[in-house]
Amino acid sequence: MDDFTVNGRGYRLPEGPVAVVCVDGCEDDYLTEALARGRMPHMETILKGGWRGMARGALPSFTNVNNAAIVTGVPPVETGLSGNFFLDPETGEEVMMNSSDFLRCGTILSGAAQMGRKVAMVTAKEKLRDLLSPGLLAEGVTGMAFSSEKATEARVSTHGIENVEELVGDTPPIYSGEASVYVLRAGVALVESGQADFLYLSLTDYIQHKYAPDEEGALEFYEALDAELGRLRELGCRLGITADHGMNAKCREDGSPRVIYLEDELAGKFGAGDKVICPITDPYVVHHGALGSYVTVHLREPARAGEIAEWIGELDGVTEVMEKNEAADQLELPIDRIGDLVVMGAADTVLGRSPEYHDLSQLDRPLRSHGGRFETMVPFIFSGPLNEEYQAKADADPRNFDVFEYVCNGLD
Repeated sequence: MDDFTVNGRGYRLPEGPVAVVCVDGCEDDYLTEALARGRMPHMETILKGGWRGMARGALPSFTNVNNAAIVTGVPPVETGLSGNFFLDPETGEEVMMNSSDFLRCGTILSGAAQMGRKVAMVTAKEKLRDLLSPGLLAEGVTGMAFSSEKATEARVSTHGIENVEELVGDTPPIYSGEASVYVLRAGVALVESGQADFLYLSLTDYIQHKYAPDEEGALEFYEALDAELGRLRELGCRLGITADHGMNAKCREDGSPRVIYLEDELAGKFGAGDKVICPITDPYVVHHGALGSYVTVHLREPARAGEIAEWIGELDGVTEVMEKNEAADQLELPIDRIGDLVVMGAADTVLGRSPEYHDLSQLDRPLRSHGGRFETMVPFIFSGPLNEEYQAKADADPRNFDVFEYVCNGLD
């Protein structure tokens, strides 16, 4: 019998601590390379007694969209999150979707807190803290939510905890691998001190944007993550590990970015007035320049959507173009928060507006990014074997936002 239900899905609370980890940007190759080189011995131990597979993330394959799906257990059509950034139809303004005001359903974290669990959500990026924390500070529950980016600002009244640095250490720079390691270290400290027993730990993809899976910078990072994952396992945590999206190189053979500046292309063919929105846009654009493999287009003449979609589909590097109704249906998106067209690029291609909109001056390595269909398949790992029911589910089409259900209901 389920202990609680959220958004139509039932969850049974295990006796011991539960920790779900979202390794932002974790293409499965990062784990494969680190494991093959002996850089993740604790993960090897976890896998010997657990289960490793793949799951399909939500589209667009961006941070806000998939983190919201993971903590609610439902796709974007129900969460209301269509990107990190969108054109608000009510105001006509381009805004970031970083506020819980945009979330249209309850969270598993809030549900667990209402059942008496001590819930902690620790994120690397501050933008996710407000977005995903509704209900954690409600009267009568034990909950907390803070980010490694703004750990010094945590207060009991607003975050459910304070003096984080005394517990975990000095706040790291957000543009660093340490920002992610800090999240896991915080999770360890909270479990060890008895302050939390139901955790969501969401990392940042700075390293994955910067390094390919076989580069030393990535291997060092995964080795550091491995040490903290091992500590969580040793503390008795029932672990579920997944990612919000994968990552691919988006460049030509010479290392230059492979970009389609779609707003300029449209203006050259159909005249000015069509607006391209890049939903990857967030406060952390240093490592991707607001370029991803998914954009939406708000047309000056929506009646020409079919004609324009057909033309866009012929551009080299474009793999899919959908009109609004088709995109909402096939990609499970909130129809009122997308454009007239949805456009996705190839594995090596990003889509943008015009060169002046995207600052690539701070890229010190070839561009790596995400957002499209080629970054949706992500790791799906558990610290115990799956029971018969959930093994059958895993053999079908598991989603990354099933992770809480699996870790609560599906382990032997």
